[in-house]
Amino acid sequence: MNYRLIGRTTGQILLLEALFMLPALLFCLVDQDWKVAVCFLLTIAIQAGFAALVLKISHGRQRVLRAQDGFVTVAVVWMLLSAFGALPFFLSGQIPSYVDALFETVSGFTTTGASILSDVEALSRGLLYWRSFTHWLGGMGILVFTLAVVPADRGSGGTLYLLRAESPGPDVGKFTPRLRQTALILYGIYVALTAICFLFLLVGGMPFFDSLCTAFGTAGTGGFGIRNDSIAGYAPHLQTICTVFMLLFGVNFNLYYLLLLRQVGAVFQDEELRCYLLYFFGATALISWNIRPMMSSWRDSIHHAAFQVSSIMTTTGFSTADFDLWPPLSKAVLLTLMVLGACAGSTGGGIKTIRLVLLFKGLRSNIRQLLRPRNVELIHVNGQVVDERVMRGVNSYMAAYWLLLFSSIILISVDEFSVESNISAVMACFNNIGPGFDAVGPTSNFSVFSNFSKLVLSLDMLLGRLEIFPLLALFSSHSWSRRL
Repeated sequence: MNYRLIGRTTGQILLLEALFMLPALLFCLVDQDWKVAVCFLLTIAIQAGFAALVLKISHGRQRVLRAQDGFVTVAVVWMLLSAFGALPFFLSGQIPSYVDALFETVSGFTTTGASILSDVEALSRGLLYWRSFTHWLGGMGILVFTLAVVPADRGSGGTLYLLRAESPGPDVGKFTPRLRQTALILYGIYVALTAICFLFLLVGGMPFFDSLCTAFGTAGTGGFGIRNDSIAGYAPHLQTICTVFMLLFGVNFNLYYLLLLRQVGAVFQDEELRCYLLYFFGATALISWNIRPMMSSWRDSIHHAAFQVSSIMTTTGFSTADFDLWPPLSKAVLLTLMVLGACAGSTGGGIKTIRLVLLFKGLRSNIRQLLRPRNVELIHVNGQVVDERVMRGVNSYMAAYWLLLFSSIILISVDEFSVESNISAVMACFNNIGPGFDAVGPTSNFSVFSNFSKLVLSLDMLLGRLEIFPLLALFSSHSWSRRL
């Protein structure tokens, strides 16, 4: 285990988090909210001091970063980011319980959007900004940002393992010769799309601060609103802007890079994208028909169905209506979309559309192999043969996914809520969605759960965002062995 390089990377990222708190501090100063401002200053000081200590201890000769180092680094960094990021909420007293503050912060960084707050509007603007910005920072990944802006130490190497450990999807690679250039392109696209979303909302009539926070939540597919009714109180055309941009941020960012290279044909031939759009339009049509009797017109029916399908399948979690009151068919479709999620390489959660494509093709290949044992069955995606390593990874991920999902449902059932509440709560957290059904529906929150259940659900959010394996590696004795 390369302890020095892990410590150095962790220290750098914690310093960046402290730096990212400065805009929130500025909002506090503008509003003359001195108490919260002091809390941000104290958090920045504590975090900077801790980061400096870690950097000092980690100073010295460093070996090359290896696979297990990358997984452990990502897991440690995300846990520390959440632990320090929760301090302003807790120290200010606006979230009196540290477990609640930690839950809210983990939900922010993992772009889940699940909340323990009954009155979001009671938070100060500085805390509302920080709460929403955690979505944006966690959406593309703090380590990806670090790779983009912080020059790597000469000879450290292995930073591709950090990208693979933090980025969503069954197989992650670099599409330019230099990894830093890849990270810069990814964040460049991310920043540009966020800015366009912000401008559309601002020009559409949404106030500046609302536009900023909503753009962060939409870009990170997180879903933290700054109003108690989420997005429902805004004009329909603003909701439509969010519908479109949520869908755009659920697309693999590699495809946007191909568009920049003017390879339009390759984009529209992408099997994952076609499957993703098929889910969206199919689910929207089905739910629109199913909820039509509840709506005043077909226009309203299509509007709310499209928004909610886009929000759930991209795991954003915004809402314009209480879908917990919708018919069972619509709720079943939304529950299915919770699991499927967005595309790999996007800011969305879930198991990812490409995994479903690979599982379906793997099943078809196995059936053909059983019927014709002498045939060699290869799995192709976008005209390319899928490596057996990728298929093993998909199968391992799905096995771990269902095992952890059901284990979490059993653990939080000690709180004695309904089965629907427990299942949807775990699925909403594990798939980084936010709202569930019944006790954790779009008009409710997660404050009803015990501290134990909140910690379990917080872990689920981290497992879902980091796609399980980095956290499993953190608790594996093999990762910490110096012999590897």
